[in-house]
Amino acid sequence: MDWGLKNRLSNIIKPQNNRALMLAVDHGYFLGPTEKLENPKNVIAPLLKYCDSLMVTRGVQRTSVPATTSTPMVLRVSGGSSIIGEDLSQEDITVSIQDAIRLNASALAMSIFVGSKYEYQTIVNLGKLVSEAEQYGIPVLAVTAVGKELGKDARYLSLACRVAAEQGAHIVKTYYCDNFEKVVESCPVPIIVAGGKKIPERDALQLTYNSIKGGAVGVDMGRNIWQSEHPVAMIRAVRAIVHGNLNVEQAFNLYKKLANENSKNKQKNKD
Repeated sequence: MDWGLKNRLSNIIKPQNNRALMLAVDHGYFLGPTEKLENPKNVIAPLLKYCDSLMVTRGVQRTSVPATTSTPMVLRVSGGSSIIGEDLSQEDITVSIQDAIRLNASALAMSIFVGSKYEYQTIVNLGKLVSEAEQYGIPVLAVTAVGKELGKDARYLSLACRVAAEQGAHIVKTYYCDNFEKVVESCPVPIIVAGGKKIPERDALQLTYNSIKGGAVGVDMGRNIWQSEHPVAMIRAVRAIVHGNLNVEQAFNLYKKLANENSKNKQKNKD
């Protein structure tokens, strides 16, 4: 790898422990003003210092992320369909490499839809994106998106992750599943696990713990952090598992302690 590519990857996956905590706030590119992400600036500000990198669209990066931050940006560069459209898998590359460089992106992120109607289009686009990004030393993160008709079992996710890696993706974001170790073993590049839809805080911490134990380098969480009643407490608890090697019970106790302190501070400010 060229020095620039190595350097950008080391900012996302920390070399001291080979772990990564990514905060996802790119949901609006197909969901619009998602619940509790209606104002991205208010969501991002208190959480930015606790994540290793931020997955974001260029519109939100320019309007809602302070340019003074040292947190690496993982820039979403694919899109083209919304939640009310005919098929979410009909995505294309929507951001140029030149604009990504202007935004000082540390990595480029795009979805592939293995097994969907537009599988060919998204996989070919991934290959083209990797080829172009390599010229500038920018790593590519491939997201193995799944539709309602596609499962999240180890056989399917192993296929999707391997296809992404074969096309040259430097990191693959996928879902946790039973026999997750098989998915990791068959993918020659680091895997980051998606947080998915909002679930109870303890369950999200369990997901984080299981992902790390199963061989993932980290998690990319969005809704399970900023849709929590106490987002800062939640991201700190997730971080404590990813970087502090806490178990689920320890991390959940930390979450409850921080959430309680936050509630007391809010009440004190009201009084």
